[in-house]
Order: sequence, then C-alpha cells, then structure tokens
Amino acid sequence: MRVIAGEFKGHPINAVSGQKTRPTTDKVKESLFQIIGPFFEGGRALDLFAGSGNLGIEALSRGMDRVTFVDQQFQAIQTIRENVKKLELNKRCDIYRNDAFRAIKAAGKRKKTFDFIFLDPPYGKVPFMKLFTALTEYELLEDGALIICEHSQEEQLPDSFDSYTMLKREEYSSLTQITIYQFSK
Repeated sequence: MRVIAGEFKGHPINAVSGQKTRPTTDKVKESLFQIIGPFFEGGRALDLFAGSGNLGIEALSRGMDRVTFVDQQFQAIQTIRENVKKLELNKRCDIYRNDAFRAIKAAGKRKKTFDFIFLDPPYGKVPFMKLFTALTEYELLEDGALIICEHSQEEQLPDSFDSYTMLKREEYSSLTQITIYQFSK
C-alpha cells in the first residue's frame, strides 16, 4: 500500500499483519478520492474501523486538517501509530483503540464534529444503519458531511433515509462496493 496523491505521494503505508483486516486497495482508494476530493481545503475526518489508517492518511496527504483514527484491534492501532510517526503526522491525528459505538459516544460527549466519515467495518459484521443512527444521535456530523461506506455487494444500503442522501454507489469487484452519503441537518 502507498499514499496515492498529495503531500506524501508515493510513501509506503504498512499493512496490519494477520488476516483480521482487509485493506482498501489502491484502485478503490484512488477512485474514491477522485469522487470526494480529490484534494481538500482543510476539514476533519473520522476513520472508523481504521485498520492501517490507509484512508485517513490519504485524506491528510490531500489536505485534510485533522483525522481521528479508531480501531478496536491492538495490532491495527500499533500499525496506525507507526504509519503516522513515519510521515510525521502526529500533530494532525488522534488515535484511539476502541469499539466503534463507544468511540462515537465519546466523540459526541466531547462535542467533536466531522466533515468526512470513513466506514469500513468487517463485511457483514456491523450494521450500517446502527452506525448512522449513532452518528446522528451523538451529533458528530457537520451539515453537508460525507459518509463513505465500503461494504460487500451482498449488503445493499438504501438510496436515502432520514437526513442521509446517497450521492454515489460504485462497484469495484465481485466483492467490494462503495456507497457515499451526504448528511443534511
């Protein structure tokens, strides 16, 4: 894996060792950032189920001000710390080892809000609708925030619901699909 564009273009990113994570491929990542960016003029992002930190680091490289990384696996958190340290991004990151729902609740208590949320849970293991409900309940989303969901093609997400409107859905392989929503208050 590598950073595709921006300030850290071409720098390698360590993957989490073992089989517990599924990194976003460079092809999917490049396509995704062409849709949502490709570059940013600041902003805050939450990389939930962060794995190696691949998506959040790409966002920082492309101009995001700050990224909060969350994963519940010790090995993933260690890998994120290594990747962030190697690129000297420590001052632009918060890294937490926590369950996704506890992390959402904690961020809400601290009144944190985000312009972008990356959701890439283990396929079929975490209900997206429950994540959306928690994001809304704890008021983590800025008006117009984008929620980027990577999921299996077997898991179909709705076109629109509540304050979320689907902007785009892309299929990348027989397994992977990206669905992007915009939040409106």
